[in-house]
Amino acid sequence: MDFLPIGNWQLAMTMLRIGLTGSIGVGKSFVAGVLAELGCHVLDADQAAREVVAPGSAGLSAVVGAFGEGVLHEDGTLDRQQLGSLIFADHRQRHLLNSILHPYIIALQDEQLREWEAIDPEGIAVVDAALMIESGGFRRFDKLIVVHCRPEVQIRRLMVRDKLTREEALKRIDAQMPQEEKQKFADYLIDTSEGFESTRKRTGEVYEELRRVESKI
Repeated sequence: MDFLPIGNWQLAMTMLRIGLTGSIGVGKSFVAGVLAELGCHVLDADQAAREVVAPGSAGLSAVVGAFGEGVLHEDGTLDRQQLGSLIFADHRQRHLLNSILHPYIIALQDEQLREWEAIDPEGIAVVDAALMIESGGFRRFDKLIVVHCRPEVQIRRLMVRDKLTREEALKRIDAQMPQEEKQKFADYLIDTSEGFESTRKRTGEVYEELRRVESKI
């Protein structure tokens, strides 16, 4: 799951800010990993979402208050699969969850980006989040990378990764903006359909373009 802050968000920083997005199952995490290897500071919005619902956190208490204790494992940790089945089935529930976690994730992101800005003001910061375009949050970035792949590749990857039936995978894909629509917002496109090596090569090309942009700031 991916929970993204909604609305405008600005930090006083000279660091180049890059949004990285793409639909579920398209290989966005691999691209983020390659960008990190190349020297970018990468913030994974999904990891941030996990942190704000850690056991004992205010975020987790708020989620349980809204969705009930049925979204918890026996050990008190969040049952993300159970919660996912609820929010993917109902857009109102997805909106409710995002509105609950929104302030917690913003605070966490702000803190991390300020730390990066302090130590590397001329660096490149990448925020990786699947719902960046849907929420309007992409507007806060200097450039936007959209990761995509062929539909059948996306379905197959999602089925394998999350152990889903084809019908379940399609339901999750249909809950998001179509890939073709997301691509219209991109400054850079990365097609992962052909696998790791071609994706790594294209990501490297995009990185070099970003370095040229950063040098002009």
